[in-house]
Amino acid sequence: MVLPLLKLGTLALKTLSKPLASKLKQQAALHPKFRQFIINIAQTNHRITTRTQRRIYGHATDVEIRPLNEEKAVQAAVDLIGEVFVFTVAGAAVIFEVQRSSKSETRKEEKRKQELEAMKQRDEDLAKEVELLKHKLQEIEQLAKGRGLGGVFHKLNGTISNSFKGSPC
Repeated sequence: MVLPLLKLGTLALKTLSKPLASKLKQQAALHPKFRQFIINIAQTNHRITTRTQRRIYGHATDVEIRPLNEEKAVQAAVDLIGEVFVFTVAGAAVIFEVQRSSKSETRKEEKRKQELEAMKQRDEDLAKEVELLKHKLQEIEQLAKGRGLGGVFHKLNGTISNSFKGSPC
């Protein structure tokens, strides 16, 4: 029940982050100092992307790369900011999900360890009880050898009758 709700919440968070990223784009384009900062980011991103593409396609990389005009640079930068924002929200959601899953697995593992310890303790208790019964059986066998069957029945009858003393039967 919790997992579907968590996944639904994650999806809602991703969906809500897109309008927030759009609002961030609008605000980034309006402030002059921030505008210049994002233009510089866009121009740097453009140069890196163009050089990488030229290397991939085997073209010369020592040519001069023309800068983007101001409007294209602003649009590229705000798109980059929006994508980074959405990616960050999605990454945070994934990290949260992994941590939650890890905690759940840790709890399950701890429960398994406790169950295993309980089973080991029960096994040890049963082994002690078996040893005690073996010891009592050896005593009975010793009595049988020493007294014959009559002595054993007398001993067993006394043990059994002592066990039932005080019982309501």
